[in-house]
Amino acid sequence: MQQHTARTLAALAIAAAAVTLVGCTPTAKPASTPSASATAGGAAASNTPAATPTPTPTLPPTPVTLTCDQVVTADQLYAYNPNFSADPGYAPKAGSLEKQIADWKGVTCAWQNQTSGDVVQIAVAHPPADQLESLKNAAITAAQPVPTYGTPPQVEGYFKAGDTGQVQIFRGPYWIVAESTAFFEPGDAAPLMQSVLGNLPTN
Repeated sequence: MQQHTARTLAALAIAAAAVTLVGCTPTAKPASTPSASATAGGAAASNTPAATPTPTPTLPPTPVTLTCDQVVTADQLYAYNPNFSADPGYAPKAGSLEKQIADWKGVTCAWQNQTSGDVVQIAVAHPPADQLESLKNAAITAAQPVPTYGTPPQVEGYFKAGDTGQVQIFRGPYWIVAESTAFFEPGDAAPLMQSVLGNLPTN
């Protein structure tokens, strides 16, 4: 009888322990789902168009108010060659540097030799400040430096030989272009370039 009672008590103790272990098993939690606000926010963010970068505005040119008689005076032109006089029918050709200067509100001039028919073009611009460096880079790539036009860096001069000789000079904010079939070498244009540089404003 005592043995039966002991087994009964032992069985009850084991059953109680099993119930206790079952009660301690952690309950699995359902996987969390994104909140409505987070989902909506993600959808809104994906539908927002990308910002378009604002283009950098180009600086304006400064008009050159000189006349052709001020770019090269009558006395200076006569000293250069008395056969030259103003070419009344002159207009810069499309795509030329002179046309670019005209578009930038510069002054474009031309004189014709009444004996040979050679035409000398001289144009002066005050380009937009953000364009000046690229103009210099283009000039040094296409032409040869000419220190006799002036002392760098105050004056940067270039000459390109060809059927028509081309001069480019930069002084301060000014860009000077001169072209002529009479310019075979840099020295042919030097007297006129000295006159132009002397007539430009110093500011």
